[in-house]
Amino acid sequence: MNPPDTPSPAARTLAERMAEQVRQKITQGEFLPGQRLSEQTLSESLGISRNTLREVFRMLTKDGLVKHAPNRGVFVAIPSIASIIDIYRVRRLIECQALSQAYPRHPARKKMREAVETQLQCRTSGDWVGVGTANMAFHMAIVELADSERLTQMFAPVLAELRLAFGFLRDAEFLHAPYVEMNVKIVELAVAGNFVEAAAALNEYLVHSERIVLAVYARHISEGGWGS
Repeated sequence: MNPPDTPSPAARTLAERMAEQVRQKITQGEFLPGQRLSEQTLSESLGISRNTLREVFRMLTKDGLVKHAPNRGVFVAIPSIASIIDIYRVRRLIECQALSQAYPRHPARKKMREAVETQLQCRTSGDWVGVGTANMAFHMAIVELADSERLTQMFAPVLAELRLAFGFLRDAEFLHAPYVEMNVKIVELAVAGNFVEAAAALNEYLVHSERIVLAVYARHISEGGWGS
């Protein structure tokens, strides 16, 4: 018997699957930071009960992706500056290591190349949200080079939280334009088997990206736009 408020294994499995769907929606930019999530609308769109959705919300709260405001409802989280610093620390540790030690013919290289090709297509059409989504796929592919299911599962909420941080940068072109060519360079190095050099380029890229995101956050906080 399960304790009264503990979901059965079957219900928990369903909730985990639904939580992953919501994470993907956040990673793809479908939910924005600070957006209120309607229980009725979301439970209907996911095809689950409200009880299951509440378990999904509990999981996403642990990931730092949603927050419950008493008497107001559930909202997509607004990452703090401390969270952003931590996200980039995790990214440098995981992504650079995965890239530097990658197997030369790893199939994730193909995913990296496909993500960059999608970025280039989206850039040509002016779809900068699409560029951002393809960028998320690119970095997930880098993590997959490590051949660790645990790392891949752990990194999914990190990417989703990162997308929320990016959501505050109102000019998506300003955010993503410089990094398309950097991604192209990293793929070229990886395809050539120069993984150590690719990892060094990625580290420089992540340091630059972190500075940009933190600068924008700091500016908006000084203007009274967001809390930290």
